[in-house]
Amino acid sequence: MLVGSARKRRILWALAGLSLLPVFALTLVPTANRIDGILCTVQFAMPTLGTVELLANVALFLPLAYFATLATRRPLTTLAAGSGLSAVIEALQALVPAIGRACDTNDWLMNTVGAVLGVLLTLGTGRLVRRSQSGSSTGAMSS
Repeated sequence: MLVGSARKRRILWALAGLSLLPVFALTLVPTANRIDGILCTVQFAMPTLGTVELLANVALFLPLAYFATLATRRPLTTLAAGSGLSAVIEALQALVPAIGRACDTNDWLMNTVGAVLGVLLTLGTGRLVRRSQSGSSTGAMSS
């Protein structure tokens, strides 16, 4: 039988793994597009409410970074891994024209922003949990 903490970590790793499925499905599954040669767009734009694709790239990496940070308790490592994974995906899109996808620096940037937000959300969640636990323990003592 797993100890509570070890069991929770396994669940968090499973959730992080499940969060990888849409990342790979939406970035590396071949499309019907035909691309001849290496194609990579170099641009940097900030997302707005009208730029759904940019916001989708943010949302794509947020859950992965959230669950991975909870599982590892290493926010900087998780952030570096998320940004690195996005860079590898963009490189594969550029170097493997058979999948019919083109790399875009905006995709990497927005995936990295999603990883940053996921890490920050984890840190905020941890802070709330600690505050809640310290409040309940002091409340129990004063009763």
